[in-house]
Amino acid sequence: MTTARGAAAAARRAEGTAGEGEGDGRQAATREEVASAVADPAAPPRSLIVTVYGLYARRHGGWLSVASLIALLAELGVDEQAVRSAIHRLKRRGVLEAAKHEGAAGYELSEAGRDILREGDARIFRRKRATLADGWLLAVFSVPESERNKRHQLRSQLTRLGFGTLTAGVWIAPAHLYEPTAAALRRLGLDAYADLLRADHLAFGDLSDKVRKWWDFDELDARYGEFLATHTPVLDRLRRTDGPTADGPRAFAAYIRALTDWRRLPYLDPGLPTELLPADWTGIRAADLFFALHEALEEPARRHVAGMLA
Repeated sequence: MTTARGAAAAARRAEGTAGEGEGDGRQAATREEVASAVADPAAPPRSLIVTVYGLYARRHGGWLSVASLIALLAELGVDEQAVRSAIHRLKRRGVLEAAKHEGAAGYELSEAGRDILREGDARIFRRKRATLADGWLLAVFSVPESERNKRHQLRSQLTRLGFGTLTAGVWIAPAHLYEPTAAALRRLGLDAYADLLRADHLAFGDLSDKVRKWWDFDELDARYGEFLATHTPVLDRLRRTDGPTADGPRAFAAYIRALTDWRRLPYLDPGLPTELLPADWTGIRAADLFFALHEALEEPARRHVAGMLA
C-alpha cells in the first residue's frame, strides 16, 4: 500500500501539473447539480474528498493543495490517480474550483459547494428528533404538464430533503424542515409551483401505520443496518485497543469513512418522532453509533490533519 509520506512526495513532484487538460469552456453547474454531486454515494473517492473538504478545508479558507489531498486520501487507501480523477469530476460538477496559493496547485470549494456543506452540517450533526407536538410540514404542488421538468425537480428536491409522500402532489415532513425546504424551493425557482403548510394529524387511523406508508422504512432499515454492520466493529476495536482516544492516522481514516457513510442517512430519514418508529429502530442505534464514533475520533483526527497540513 502506498504510504502517506510516499504519496505526499509523489504529489509534490506532480503538483505543478494539476488541472492539465481541464478546459474552462464548460457551463457553470447549477446549484442542484452541485448538491447532487456532494450527496452522490456512487463514487467513494469523490465522496471521501467531499467529506475531507467539509471537515477540514473550511478551516483553511476552503482550499487544499493537491499534495495534501493525495497524502490524506492515501491514508484511506485511495491511490493518486483515483484522487486526481475524482477531483476532476468534482471540478466539472461545480463543487471545486482550481486555485493556486503561494505557487502551490490546489482546489477550493465553490460558493455553491460551501453553501451545501454548511446546510449539511445542521442536518448531519443534528441529534434531536422531531416530536409529535412539533406538527408537520406539507408541501402541496401542482405543475402544468408543459413543465414536467419542474415536477421532476420538485420531487427530487423533496426526496433529497427527506419528505414522505401522502399523494402525488402532497408531500409531508416534520415541521422543523420548513426553513431548509423554503430556502431550497426559492433557490431553485420552484416556489411558484408549491405551497408549504403547517399541519397536525387529527384523525383517522394509527399515525404509526401511516408513516410506514409515507416513508420507505424497509429501505431505511437496510441502510441503517449496513452502517451498523460496517462501523460497529470499528467502535469495538477502538474501545478494545485505544481506550478513550485513538491514534491519529487510524482516527482520521475511521472518522472520514464513518462520516461519509453517515452523511446520506439524515437526508433519507427526516428525524421522525420516536413514538412513531418501530421498537428497537435501527436508525436510533445507528445514530448512537455515529455520535459515539464522532466523540471518540473527531479530535484526534483533527489534530492529525492539522499536523499533515502544517
